[in-house]
Amino acid sequence: MARLSRRASAHHEEDEGYFVSMSDMLTGLLFVFIILLLYFAFQFRQTTQELTGANQARKELLEELQRRLDREGLPVEIDWVTGVLRLPDAVLFDSGNADLSDSGVKAVAKVANVMAAVMPCYTEDHPRLKCRLAAKSPYRIDALFIEGHTDKQLLIRGGRDTNIDLSTSRAINTYLALIGKQPDLDGLQTQYRGLGSKSGRLVPILSVSGYGLNRTIPGYDSFSAADLSKNRRIDLRFLMVTPDPESARNMLLQ
Repeated sequence: MARLSRRASAHHEEDEGYFVSMSDMLTGLLFVFIILLLYFAFQFRQTTQELTGANQARKELLEELQRRLDREGLPVEIDWVTGVLRLPDAVLFDSGNADLSDSGVKAVAKVANVMAAVMPCYTEDHPRLKCRLAAKSPYRIDALFIEGHTDKQLLIRGGRDTNIDLSTSRAINTYLALIGKQPDLDGLQTQYRGLGSKSGRLVPILSVSGYGLNRTIPGYDSFSAADLSKNRRIDLRFLMVTPDPESARNMLLQ
C-alpha cells in the first residue's frame, strides 16, 4: 500500500509539473502576443498620424496659394479631396486653341510668381528660390502634375478624336509659360526612393499630362454649356511625400 501511495504521489507531482509548464508557456505566449499587438497598434497610429500630417500640409499649401492668387485678382478653385488647384480654361485659352491667350499669359505669370514664393517651403532646398513663409514644412511635395482637360464634345480631325492632343498641348504650354516666367520652378526637387531603397536621389517635381475628355469633374457630366465650360480646365495636382518619423522630427526641431 505504501508503494502504491508513493507511486500515486509521484504521478500527481508529474501532472502538476506538466500543468505548471503549460501554464508558464501559455503566459509567455500571451505576453508576446500583447507586445506584438501593442507594436502594431503603435505603428498603425504612427502611420495614420503621418498621413494625416501630409494631407494637412497639402491643405495649408493650397490655402496659401489660393489666398495669394486671390490678392493678385486671380480666383481659383480648390478640390481639397484630390489636392487640385483648378485654373478655368476660359481664363487661359481661346476655344479650340492650345496657345495661351493674352489673358492666359498674364494669369499663368501670376501663378508662377506665387508658386515661386510658396513651393520652396515644401520642397528640397533650392540655391535661388527661398521659402517666403514663416517656416519650412517638414512635409514635401512628391509631384506637381500640370493636367490638361477638355469637355465631352468630340473633336474629330483626321478621322479621330483629338481632344487628347489639345489637352496635352495646353498642359505643355502652361508648363512652358510657368517656367518661362519663373525658370527656377523647373529646379524644384524631391527625394525619390525606389522600391526597397533606403537612399534617394533628387528628381524634379513638375510633370505634364493630358486627359482629353476622359476625366470630367464629378457632377458636371452633361452637355450643358455650364458643364462643358466647367470641364475645360488646367488642373495643378499636388501629391505629397510622407516622411519617415525621424526626418519629420528633425525638420520640426530645425
